[in-house]
Amino acid sequence: MQIALISSTIDLASCNIKEQLLANYEFVKLENKFQDNDVYGFLTGNKDIKLYTINSSLVEANNLDNKIKADAFIFLSKHRAEGGRASLTVHPIGNFGKADYGGEDTNLCMSHPILLKNILVELTKSVEPTDYEATLEATHHGPYLEKPVLFLELGSNEKYWKDKSGALILVRSLMQSLEKEFEEPKTYFVVGGSHYNHVANKVLLQTDFSVSHICPKHSFENLNDETLKQALEKSEPKATQVLLDWKGLGKEKQTILELLGKNNVEYERSDQLFKKNK
Repeated sequence: MQIALISSTIDLASCNIKEQLLANYEFVKLENKFQDNDVYGFLTGNKDIKLYTINSSLVEANNLDNKIKADAFIFLSKHRAEGGRASLTVHPIGNFGKADYGGEDTNLCMSHPILLKNILVELTKSVEPTDYEATLEATHHGPYLEKPVLFLELGSNEKYWKDKSGALILVRSLMQSLEKEFEEPKTYFVVGGSHYNHVANKVLLQTDFSVSHICPKHSFENLNDETLKQALEKSEPKATQVLLDWKGLGKEKQTILELLGKNNVEYERSDQLFKKNK
């Protein structure tokens, strides 16, 4: 399996993460360059990992999969949040609505639920003795790619973008997750809740299931027949059901149930799922 790690020269956290990858793992400089930047390779098990660097914004790197050959892409990025907390985040990408931050309007990218699950599990283990928190974010922003892709982020402000200890936690978690054998889980599309979705985090950390995409409550106005179909199908493996963050649906329960019924999509309620898995 070929995996492309993508860093950016204009992203402070991305440069920090790249530096920790090269300092702590025996990446080999390859003969070819990409955008005049060195390309590095690393082999682990059946994974052929290559580290590329681009000179532009990560969220604007549409169709990068037409220029780099890989089975999956992991973008190494800064995470920005008003609270400025020490955070390590991972999430699928795409836009349920307007593409305000890269990508394409109402177009989701292919997600990789196995990588998403493995990385969050490793991040959560690694942050326990530190001030950092690990969390899954809802699907948002660009770039648009046809291949499976996710973002792995260090944040949430400049202090942490430059923090070598945080970058090292992220790097070790990433590499440990890539060393694992990939087991194919049952996959849900999660609907409801906030941007930092408690139910989706719980699914990845406390069950054998995984997640394709996450549509938070603030994106409900853009959840329709087409984006529902994308969220189920744009995933390797595909999502077989919707998992409703039941409490997080608020007053929209009936509207969402009608949408699922109209499209003959099976669903499960989060409160009932976690009762079964106690």
